[in-house]
Amino acid sequence: MLPIQEVQSTELLSRISTHTHIKGLGLDDKGDALAVGQGLVGQVQARQAAGVVVQLIKAKKMAGKALLLAGPPGSGKTAIALAISQELGAKVPFCPMVGSEVYSSEVKKTEILKENFRRAIGLRIKENKEVFEGQVTEMTPVEAEDALSSYGKTISHVIIGLKTTKGTRQLKLGTSIYESLQKEKVMVGDVIYIEANSGAVKRVGRCDVYATEHDLEAEEYVPLPKGAVHKKKEVVQDVTLHDLDVANAKPRGGNDIVSMMDQMVKPKKTEITDKLRTEINKVVNRYIENGIADLVPGVLFIDEVHMLDIECFTYLNRALESKLAPVVIFATNRGYTQVRGSGNISSPHGIPIDLLDRLLIVRTSAYVKEEVKSILKIRADVEDIKLNSDALDALSEIGAETSLRYVVQLLTPARILATTNGQKVVTGDDVAELRGLFLDAKSSAQLLAQQQDKFLM
Repeated sequence: MLPIQEVQSTELLSRISTHTHIKGLGLDDKGDALAVGQGLVGQVQARQAAGVVVQLIKAKKMAGKALLLAGPPGSGKTAIALAISQELGAKVPFCPMVGSEVYSSEVKKTEILKENFRRAIGLRIKENKEVFEGQVTEMTPVEAEDALSSYGKTISHVIIGLKTTKGTRQLKLGTSIYESLQKEKVMVGDVIYIEANSGAVKRVGRCDVYATEHDLEAEEYVPLPKGAVHKKKEVVQDVTLHDLDVANAKPRGGNDIVSMMDQMVKPKKTEITDKLRTEINKVVNRYIENGIADLVPGVLFIDEVHMLDIECFTYLNRALESKLAPVVIFATNRGYTQVRGSGNISSPHGIPIDLLDRLLIVRTSAYVKEEVKSILKIRADVEDIKLNSDALDALSEIGAETSLRYVVQLLTPARILATTNGQKVVTGDDVAELRGLFLDAKSSAQLLAQQQDKFLM
């Protein structure tokens, strides 16, 4: 008799990142921040301010304005920005970048900022299209003699059968649509729709009548489409302005084979012209006026904003006044420091005063011991690490003395050390041993000061 074994789940495992546990701002119905909610701990005033910003963005009254998250390192600035993106949902564009990304040998700094600005502006296009929709019941390619050679055959057309709740229909389609069907990996039993005008093919998913065909299926099952096979359907497509820029940009270089091969072997990042963007803006404005599309101002998050220079800040002043501007969220951990590229001019957070006047500034503060303890509990649950009370207290104490980032990074090594010692739970002794193995930034700096004569100058 075969032994009965439990079948392991086939659910895909995803990597755990620094902010995997962030699910939202953790606010109640009145907009007040919970002590611990949706992965966020503490920073009550900052989270409530972010909640107000989310409401303004949803009401489309925040476009062209900017927010500055300022606070010491490891105080949750990036976490709050990502929580804002979670609150807005997947349909609102959220474009994160770091200030140092603008420095490139191929593209101007302002061009990179401009690209990211347009990545953060969405366009929801609604179109009523004639489509053929249904479950594929038949897909038969028909061959014919190749007219270009005396031997061999080619696909002349394809016969495809589509089924809905109201009946079935057989279509004769050209070779270009057959190629699209192959690219979409369409097979019998799939639910698809084909646009009548363009011939574009979209695979929606597997029909749910096949849901019990196999136990181990990773398919997305959809119901059998209702209505007739040939129908008018509202198709909603979400794109960004940068997507439109790239789609309409013409490749540079010659038309000869050598130039084309050179572009393929050595692809270079090229700039999109202002003339093209102006033309696309005109088309977008016309779509909005005719009710074909809706503008969705998203969020551009620039972390380490003090890394930008005076040229970038000057551009940002102008860009924030544009009609097509997203909400911009800056984050910095610098105090009173020099503005890059300005000579000897110093300013709060390394940002010029004229740009600071445009910003709503939200302060974050360093976490206290109890808040560090709550964050460690959340991270341990996410990473499936078991800590006893002694280990949790020891890590919280270390976090209060050093930094939150340091103790969070100690969690996985602590589990490995406990496993090596034959334990399933991390203990206080494991934490004490790790403290001697891995130094924090302050301890390393003190050691360097004591042994400076032993290092090369």
